Amino acid sequence: RALLWLGPVYLAGYLGLSGSWVLLGLALWLCWGRNRRWKRDRLAAAFALLEDEREAVCRGLAARHLPAWVHFPDVERVEWLNKVLVQAWPYFATIMEKTFKEVLEPKIRAKNVHLKTCTFTKIHFGEKCPRINGIKAYTKEIDRRQITLDLQICYIGDCEIHMDISKFNLGVKGVQLYGTLRVILEPLLTDAPFIGAVTLFFMQRPHLEINWAGMSNLLDVPGINVMSDSLIQDFIAARLVLPNRITVPLKKNMNIAHLRFPIPHGVIRVHLLEAENLVQKDSFLGAIRGKSDPYALLRVGTVQYRSKTVSRDLNPIWNETFEFVVHEVPGQDLEVDLYDEDPDKDDFMGSLLISLVDVMNDRTVDEWFPLSKTTSGHLHLKLEWLSLVNDQEKLQEDKKGLSTAILIVYLDSAFNLPKNHFEYSNGECGVKKIKNNKYLKKMEREPSSFVLLTVGNKTQKSKTCNFSKDPMWGQAFTFFVHSAHSQSLHVEIKDKDRDSALGTSVVCLSHLIKDPNMTLDQRFQLDHSSSDSFIKMKLVLRTLNVEEPDPQRVKAGVNASKQGPVHVMEKGGNQQKFASPPKPEVSEVPPVIKDTTALESLPKKDSKEYLGTNDSSTASSETVAGLNETEHEQNPEHHPLSALHTRAAVVPPLPVIQELRLAPSVTSLGSLPSSCFELSSSNLDLHNGTEMPLGEIQLTVRYASVRQSLVVLVNGCRNLVSSSNRGVDPYVRIYLLPDRRWASRKKTSVKKKTLNPQYDEKFEFFESLEDVKKRTLDIAVKNSRPFISQERKELGKVRIDLSQEDLIKGFAQW
Repeated sequence: RALLWLGPVYLAGYLGLSGSWVLLGLALWLCWGRNRRWKRDRLAAAFALLEDEREAVCRGLAARHLPAWVHFPDVERVEWLNKVLVQAWPYFATIMEKTFKEVLEPKIRAKNVHLKTCTFTKIHFGEKCPRINGIKAYTKEIDRRQITLDLQICYIGDCEIHMDISKFNLGVKGVQLYGTLRVILEPLLTDAPFIGAVTLFFMQRPHLEINWAGMSNLLDVPGINVMSDSLIQDFIAARLVLPNRITVPLKKNMNIAHLRFPIPHGVIRVHLLEAENLVQKDSFLGAIRGKSDPYALLRVGTVQYRSKTVSRDLNPIWNETFEFVVHEVPGQDLEVDLYDEDPDKDDFMGSLLISLVDVMNDRTVDEWFPLSKTTSGHLHLKLEWLSLVNDQEKLQEDKKGLSTAILIVYLDSAFNLPKNHFEYSNGECGVKKIKNNKYLKKMEREPSSFVLLTVGNKTQKSKTCNFSKDPMWGQAFTFFVHSAHSQSLHVEIKDKDRDSALGTSVVCLSHLIKDPNMTLDQRFQLDHSSSDSFIKMKLVLRTLNVEEPDPQRVKAGVNASKQGPVHVMEKGGNQQKFASPPKPEVSEVPPVIKDTTALESLPKKDSKEYLGTNDSSTASSETVAGLNETEHEQNPEHHPLSALHTRAAVVPPLPVIQELRLAPSVTSLGSLPSSCFELSSSNLDLHNGTEMPLGEIQLTVRYASVRQSLVVLVNGCRNLVSSSNRGVDPYVRIYLLPDRRWASRKKTSVKKKTLNPQYDEKFEFFESLEDVKKRTLDIAVKNSRPFISQERKELGKVRIDLSQEDLIKGFAQW
């Protein structure tokens, strides 16, 4: 072994090479050894976690090592299924070993002449079987005739597979695979087997690590390991990652074409506008901080775009637009990563993950998003959800040059392709004499064909079907269309070995517009080919339609809709009238009791009863501001005392002047004429000595499942009661009880001299949903006063019990 190590050194000296070559070889060897040790350590740690998952959870490992059921309450543990897999794994491994020998080995030998000696010398799938860390079953936003499951797959295998190719031994000794596998069972049938087919695919590229053996260890050499891993990842993505699927029919004569290639759910249009307060990454001499050169990577599934680079700017402005096809909702997310461009290695500046389900429901989202995994920075995005509709009237060319439609091409097969481009010339036989027998034999064999599809300046390539005149591709492609009336689809079939065209076809998209369903499913004659050469395709054209946002939809962003009744004031002496938007089945307000002593004799009712307005009963009275979502035109700052006495003079017959502990659900917001968070005044000295509401605060509360955080948006306050003749400077303080630590306190900015402040500030509490359900929001409106001032600091407060709310859906109200 010593001679083996000294051999390269002696050889370098014998050839007269510089000593730097020896140092370079030594560096490569050290890096290779480090990569090998890192892989072995990762595999050993994964095995340890697999052996005792419960103990690992109790030890509190890093969050990325914990199973999905720890983080997500809607992901269920399926230990019974894992026990079934353990029992069935030896039999499954036997089937796979037989498949490798009888099916895979002959296919590898047929691929290339140099692979004819390929032989599997050892196939052992080990004792460790795949685990399912959790299953999430979808019951909403899916078709009633299907079952959708997300399986958190974890395979830490001790498998060992070796193969010999021309006396070279290649092998694998250990595999790690993590990913989310979606399983769709559809359509559901009324007779056995009750399920028509099973569709499998990964939502994102799975994480894969392979521990090589034999000569394959060379793939761990620095530089080569990155390229080899990416090639394997691309191979898997081309077959098992969206939009690619595997569909297995369970019922005979089941047509699975529409299951393998369903029409996408929609298109997400991303306007990358700007960013602010990004982290400084560039430095000079390791001490002087400089500005960065940021750019953005946007990704949905396997499609990724890169923005332009803005030089030396921590507040870059891009104003770029990108479009992504969305195949699965829920499931796919928009990922945005910011990097600082450098000559050697780009520095990470922050990331963002946005659930496309929320964008689909909100239709349009335009707001600033805080960047995660960094200390500072916000990103301004405008997101538009474009639905796919079958409507020729909406197919109009966009003035800004954006896409107006999407073309979906289902490439099925071709028939009777020529062996080479000399065999047929414009449909007529034109055999060319070839003197060299070697080339003649090569041209006489069946073609290995692939297809190039082009719309505009975008070209996509199909897979290659080897040695067949009737190739079957079975693939789907999507293209964005800017002008359907003038653009065309260009199809070219080429031979891989000779890079020659075997036939072409041009389909004008205007033919699709003439069809009522905007669909063509037929055989197309190939030009520059045989007269009986065809290609079978299905073309579907769909218009991109931007729908108006639902006004009843609750948004959890900076631009959350501030819904409230329309304020109408009629001046007739002291008479005032407040009109709300039309609401179904609005109850009338009982006559207002002006005698405050009579209030005690009234029976107490539930504080969740809501009041409407009646013209006859309110024509000569003033509605209490704490019960109605109205904004007074007159500024209460000018007459704080008179406003206070006016409210005290008119007391509603319901005991709503108590601290609100439970927020109504969002479903009630669209049908109830009045819903508000009232600021309590239980411990305050009022001018008339009674308890009463001190104004209203508008909040939007929602739990972001993807970010694992409770989002609280403080929109603003109205009709606050001044605690000083000089006015107040209100701000909002938030606690997530029982945590009252100073570090966990959230606080808005201070608004100067106003009783109707507008904040539009968002705060996040990073807690699990189960933990949030046990907490209470403590929100107080306070007056920013000098330290030695004797003025009252607290203007009012409200507590919201989160245990009874649908936080995933969220709520927004006064």
